[in-house]
Amino acid sequence: MQTAKIRLTAAVLALGLVAACGSNDLERGAVGASIGGVGAALTGGSAIQGAVIGGAAGALCDDVNLC
Repeated sequence: MQTAKIRLTAAVLALGLVAACGSNDLERGAVGASIGGVGAALTGGSAIQGAVIGGAAGALCDDVNLC
């Protein structure tokens, strides 16, 4: 079961890296929130906290030249 969670988490994160090429902050924030929420839930963390952190990271990534 633990191996399946790790593989699913890796798949979600890999998909996020591909999908994170949004054309504006709103799209990147939505993708970041989705990935953060799902990733946190899969690893036993708070989905809401993961979504907030992921959304902020997605929205701000181009401001610090990461995406």
